[in-house]
Amino acid sequence: MGGYLVAIDGSGASMDALRYALDLARSTGQSVTAVHVVVPEEIVAADDVPPTSFAEANRDLILSNVEDAETHGQELLDDAAAAAEREGTNLDTGLLYGEPVQEITEYADDNGYDAIFVGHRGASERFETLFGSVAKNVAGRATVPVTIVR
Repeated sequence: MGGYLVAIDGSGASMDALRYALDLARSTGQSVTAVHVVVPEEIVAADDVPPTSFAEANRDLILSNVEDAETHGQELLDDAAAAAEREGTNLDTGLLYGEPVQEITEYADDNGYDAIFVGHRGASERFETLFGSVAKNVAGRATVPVTIVR
């Protein structure tokens, strides 16, 4: 298949990674696919644990169940596709399910992507605190070049 795989999580850094990959793809003739990973560990019921911040309360409301998490992920991918279209580029998109590092790297391997692009800081600081930097771990696990965009 070839092409570039971009992980989108709603953070500004992931959108920067998308723009960078799209710019590079225009120069190289590569295709670009954006994926969002629905993370089961982040799907919590709003009454599970009281939120400790506005950001956490917002996350709890958005990710109160799998369907909401899927809808949120698809909205992020739709925004990414619209951004690509405004720049005159086509973008394939897809939802993945599971642990981000594993899903992103396995998807890249299984589909023969040439490179992976990720933002340096993700939208889920809670996940990164528990499991480490997604960008760093993708770079360590991937079998293709990984570009971490600041």
